[in-house]
Amino acid sequence: MKFTPFVPSLLLAGMLAAAVGCTTQASLRSQAKVSQADAEKTALAKVPGGSIKETELEKEKGKLIWSIELGTAGTKEVTEVNVDALSGDIVAIEKERD
Repeated sequence: MKFTPFVPSLLLAGMLAAAVGCTTQASLRSQAKVSQADAEKTALAKVPGGSIKETELEKEKGKLIWSIELGTAGTKEVTEVNVDALSGDIVAIEKERD
């Protein structure tokens, strides 16, 4: 049986990509001055009756933001609230259909 290094190489590449993603997320979290919980409270205050579906810390247009997706019971509408992770200010609010 002949050994092909292709499969182990793919596995190693996948593990390295996952490690880089974790490091990047850890790096972003270390830069944030506003906690995830505080950003979520700010977002919930803007969407009465909303419930958090997903929260992500990301760099967007050069800004570090908490991107928070909220659903509202009885609708298919999703509201994305972007909270500046340095100041706590709301950067954007966008409504979408789920």
